[in-house]
Amino acid sequence: MLNKNTLLYLAVLAALLFAAQTLLNDYYQRILAVVAINIILTLSLNLTNGFVGDFSLGHAAFMAIGAYTSAVLTLPVASKATLMPDLPPWLGQLAVPFLVATIVGGVLAAFVAMIVGIPVLRLRGHYLAVATLGLMVIVRAVAINWTAVTRGAKGINGLPVFTDIWWAFGWAVVTGYVIWRLVNSTYGRAMCAIREDATAAAARGINVTAHRMLAFCVGAFFAGIAGALWGHLISAITPHSFSFLITFNVVVMLVVGGMGSISGSIVGATLMTLVPELLRSVETRLSLGGHPLYGLSQIIIAITIALVMIFRRQGLLGGREIRLPQLFDRRGADAVDRQASPSA
Repeated sequence: MLNKNTLLYLAVLAALLFAAQTLLNDYYQRILAVVAINIILTLSLNLTNGFVGDFSLGHAAFMAIGAYTSAVLTLPVASKATLMPDLPPWLGQLAVPFLVATIVGGVLAAFVAMIVGIPVLRLRGHYLAVATLGLMVIVRAVAINWTAVTRGAKGINGLPVFTDIWWAFGWAVVTGYVIWRLVNSTYGRAMCAIREDATAAAARGINVTAHRMLAFCVGAFFAGIAGALWGHLISAITPHSFSFLITFNVVVMLVVGGMGSISGSIVGATLMTLVPELLRSVETRLSLGGHPLYGLSQIIIAITIALVMIFRRQGLLGGREIRLPQLFDRRGADAVDRQASPSA
């Protein structure tokens, strides 16, 4: 049930998106869409890495599954006949709406996560990280060699450009809401207990495997959604589009914002998407000895990340959340703080 504050925030977001669509050119609108997609990826990874404590590096794999599934399902029949003549007949004659294809991509990514999670989630720590990294390698290998469906290393181009700021931020809102409801439920409290001490959680009757699997599959679902959105924003995908660099960037966004914080995921994804774009425009205007300072933005970002890791290891927000009512009703925020205080 949505309360008045939630409806107000959604109305403000809709007004801002309408203003952006009216005032900004296509380039800046695309950057905003990328911000929303990165928010989806960071939020979904936070569910596994931040709230359950499982360090997964397989997000690029789930993103690739969602992107390829949506691409194949939304391509016009005529384009499939030209680009992928070896498709199974039922798939070659099938073209579904973008929303359906996006959801199917997310569901398929979650299904793969469930199958892979049965053996992989027996591991913890860096062993789990290496195993999920291997999943990314497997998915890329399948994408390269399954030429009848993926066109191999050539990839799939000419995708319809369906993704805009409305689709991207709409799914970002859905992702944030679902994860917020999940984290603030009995399942979420069990996940946080597993993060703190899995043995103690199991002793208290929590099904550790089931809760870890739930987080892994939900995170994979939204990573698949993000992949579908990204593919229909760029309009072309290849196996090399979903490399370890994507997962690394999402992990950096999560760490900078703060693991175990939904607000931190949003802040980290927004900052680590917009700041490089701003610095990239600055480095083209600066020069040393008549040569533009290309690469300066990466150096600045690397130094900033190192400083955050040294002086703020828990991230900008740590495990805390931004209470939006504070921006509008200070008395209400004080009441919330008193309720949360042990002495209240």
